[in-house]
Amino acid sequence: MLVVDDQPLFRAGLVALLNATPELTVVGEAADGETAVRLAQSSAPDVILLDIRLPRLSALKRVATSARVLVLTTFDLDEYVHEALRLGAAGFVLKESEPARLLAAISAVASGEMQFSPTVMRRLVAAYLRGDVPVAPWAPVGLDDLTDREREVLRLVGTGLTNASIASKLTVTEGTVKTHLNRVMTKLRLTSRAQAVVMAYESGLVTPQLAG
Repeated sequence: MLVVDDQPLFRAGLVALLNATPELTVVGEAADGETAVRLAQSSAPDVILLDIRLPRLSALKRVATSARVLVLTTFDLDEYVHEALRLGAAGFVLKESEPARLLAAISAVASGEMQFSPTVMRRLVAAYLRGDVPVAPWAPVGLDDLTDREREVLRLVGTGLTNASIASKLTVTEGTVKTHLNRVMTKLRLTSRAQAVVMAYESGLVTPQLAG
């Protein structure tokens, strides 16, 4: 584990908690993004626990290429969460969470899972629908490689529909939807359904007017 937080007392508490957990070992701690990048390169952690309001958050993209990043936030959803999704976070957990919840999230992220709850997904979609999130025109690499059906699945994911609802709407099986979505995520190099929602809006496949 690499712990990155600019509040010394909070960071010390996290380090103490993690070191007291038998299966976890803290290999370093940092107070800013640039230091986190250097430590991530030198200590090769499996998971990086990172404060979402950290100075120089753009460093997240660089550390996310070498380790799974679980971000800590004070709020369920804000502009920092959207930025973290764009930069490749594997999930996030509230700072007010119980220690057991944090440890469970770390375990899940370490095993390759994503930590974005259904509640967060709903709030993410709602934020785009309300126009709370600035959307800049952007053509992500690989979007032109999607088939018409893959584009449609990505568009429907962006509106907040579940795989079961998408399957019903398209009159296909849920397994078929999962296959299309997996191909979409592979082609666009996405790591989570939450990132797919962001991509759907920022690529222009979904707009608040079309989704509403």
